[in-house]
Amino acid sequence: MAAKLGGNRTAGVYYKNGQLVVAVTDEAAAESVRSAGGTAEIVRHSAAQLDSIHSDLDQLAGIPNTSWGVDPSSNQVTVKIYDGVSAADRARIEHVAADHADAVRIESHSGKLERTAYAMRGGLGMVSNDWLCTAGFNVQNSSGEKFMLTAGHCMIGGNYTWYRYSGNIKLGTMVDWEYEPGDWAIIDYTNPDVSPYGTIQYKDGSEGQITNSRWVSDGEKVRRVGTVSQDLDGMVLEPSTTVNYAGGATLYNMIETSLCVRHGDSGGPMFTGTTALGINSGGNYADEACGDTDAQPDRVSFYHPVQDVLVDHHLAVY
Repeated sequence: MAAKLGGNRTAGVYYKNGQLVVAVTDEAAAESVRSAGGTAEIVRHSAAQLDSIHSDLDQLAGIPNTSWGVDPSSNQVTVKIYDGVSAADRARIEHVAADHADAVRIESHSGKLERTAYAMRGGLGMVSNDWLCTAGFNVQNSSGEKFMLTAGHCMIGGNYTWYRYSGNIKLGTMVDWEYEPGDWAIIDYTNPDVSPYGTIQYKDGSEGQITNSRWVSDGEKVRRVGTVSQDLDGMVLEPSTTVNYAGGATLYNMIETSLCVRHGDSGGPMFTGTTALGINSGGNYADEACGDTDAQPDRVSFYHPVQDVLVDHHLAVY
């Protein structure tokens, strides 16, 4: 009936006390609804008028923490203003609303309007073509564009588009990588529904903020997080090592640590406190479980210095 009568004689359909109601603007339209077995309510403003007001408010689009829309049950356009709206922006909204008298209702609400996004942090798993690796550090350029660092060997075989392991959410696409003489890759976040945070996520779900980066020092205590094995503490054994992997690759200027790693931990972050230090490349006994203690006899792992990638590509942690 609402469609048949048109936008100038009706003002929407809504439920009232469990009953479907058709809002109309004149008695003849109300009688038509009743004759068809429906419930009608006569209102002041038509759907066409309310839609026009909605369009007027849309000229203000871009004011953060605001929303507006037609509310058929009140026969008004409802404007909701949340925390963070400046006095000047509120005045702009009120100016438009004043032109439409009681057809617009302004409400104040608490909180800020934020998009529900998929979080991505260092230490979380990611997959490409069934290849499992670990996110290293989230970084950004001078314009604030976000990227993720991980291991370069994860890209071998054309694994260029990556998804979050949990939920299979698309993250982005590789923009640069190297495997020999180093082992690093840069993933550009191309999914606007993903929020890259500058934190490390531990196995218990807690987070640690990363605020800076630097080169390592020999003998310093370090920590790493990986997708497959547990969080572990260890120390730097050699700050600059040449690594000759069993597969034939030779890597230079790698960091050697006492940390245990497993397959799937590749690309994961190595750090101390809030400082980013390295990106996991590999280690020995990677197909065997890590023990329950930090001290792992005969276990070592190697990391590409994160500072090397950041300096060369004009990036920074945040």
